[in-house]
Amino acid sequence: MKNNRPKNTFCGQLNRREYLHQVGGGFTSLALAGLMAKDGFIRSQAMAADGKSPWKNPLAPKDPPLPAKAKNVIFLFMYGGPSHMDTFEYKPELYPLDGKTIKVNTFGRGGKKAGGRVVGPKWKFKQYGQCGKYVSDLFPHIGKHADKISFLHSMTADSPIHGSAMLMMNSGSLLSGRPSMGSWVNYGLGSDNENLPGYVVMLDPTGGPISGAKNWTSGYMPAAYQGVVMNASGSTPILDLKNARNMSREQQRMLIDKLNKYNSRHLSDRVDNTALSARISSYELAYKMQMSAPEAVDFDSESEHVKRLYGLDQDRTKDFGKKCLLARRLVERGVRFIQIYSGGNHNDANWDAHGDLEKNHNYHAGNTDKPIAGLLEDLQQRGMLDETLIIWGGEFGRQPTAEYAKGTGRDHNSYGFTTWMAGGGIKGGVSVGQTDELGSAAVEKPFHVKHMHATVLKQLGFDPNELSYFYRGLEQRLVGVEGAEPINEIIA
Repeated sequence: MKNNRPKNTFCGQLNRREYLHQVGGGFTSLALAGLMAKDGFIRSQAMAADGKSPWKNPLAPKDPPLPAKAKNVIFLFMYGGPSHMDTFEYKPELYPLDGKTIKVNTFGRGGKKAGGRVVGPKWKFKQYGQCGKYVSDLFPHIGKHADKISFLHSMTADSPIHGSAMLMMNSGSLLSGRPSMGSWVNYGLGSDNENLPGYVVMLDPTGGPISGAKNWTSGYMPAAYQGVVMNASGSTPILDLKNARNMSREQQRMLIDKLNKYNSRHLSDRVDNTALSARISSYELAYKMQMSAPEAVDFDSESEHVKRLYGLDQDRTKDFGKKCLLARRLVERGVRFIQIYSGGNHNDANWDAHGDLEKNHNYHAGNTDKPIAGLLEDLQQRGMLDETLIIWGGEFGRQPTAEYAKGTGRDHNSYGFTTWMAGGGIKGGVSVGQTDELGSAAVEKPFHVKHMHATVLKQLGFDPNELSYFYRGLEQRLVGVEGAEPINEIIA
């Protein structure tokens, strides 16, 4: 039977059915629905899934249950696995062993071995700050901030393989499908900015890390808590919000107004107006983010001194410097968790130095040293470092022996490696734990990745063994159902 009912059109070509299909199908996959602002046009009509309770924004700001020393987190992820004995853990015993074959148990992508040819550290170390911390010549700028940093030299993980080790560092589990740390933080605290994502991820220009979005997924939690990839430059900071119809912002604003007027006139329509309202909210949110994100990445208001501080005046440091500067600006605007990747794609595009260690680490350290130091200095000058927790590290470290018969490349090492933390109530000028004299395994105060996660949650005002999400019959936790304690030695 022919349907003679006239179509309801908006902006010339977009009818109601098309809108529900295109906007609903698109935005529901973007982890954006939970960011709807409280002052939207249809908030009084939005309902929870039961159709009775008022809808509540899952990312509304929440007070932590315990006193908190940090409000935001910036995770500087050195993808690929930096060599701890070439960066921040001084091993003078390794220098004279360079080229000699020794017995040492290792386990990397090449399997388990009982010995190998030593690769001595390729850079000199200097002492910095009142604490006298030895830092490699790879990081002369970060070294100047040693008195702000707690170095953890005895970190351990469960896998020496990139994919599973990345998931472990990001979500506390070797298996995919678990919420990432940023998702847990947003679940526990919400976001202070309703026009920007609560959890932002910035990738290396060479591409994303192995496993991609699994590293910033919300897992079994609602999609509102997952990370949103953002660019530090360009006309479209959040690519997922690029308008397929190429409408101007004014046209989008007019569309939202028309949709809301239509919705208010058809409250008795048989079609579910709650669903339409939710999709209008998603479109309203996208509009707000399109308006807010470009302002966040507009660095014109920053002084030339600040731009130089982050290395924006140098081609080599400009890209990572922009990401670090944007991280500071996002923290100022209430974004709760920010993760910046150094390194992407495969092989020497990241810190995975299997062949030429010197070429690899000189390149990546040179790209990141000044911007990271600039971030620490800028946050402190603005009085923001005390409430912003900074994390530096990769998914594991490197072995003291060569992977191949020739060359300086090192294989993966999850038995012992270095991460560091600063700000957010963390002690400065402190070094905790150590690996053996060769750097092959943690021997003093070994800490698992989950202990680092527990420390982050502690600083944000949570008991890490209490923050949970019920799923599949268990109270799931970032630190696992078995729990983990914070690293109290570095907490101020």
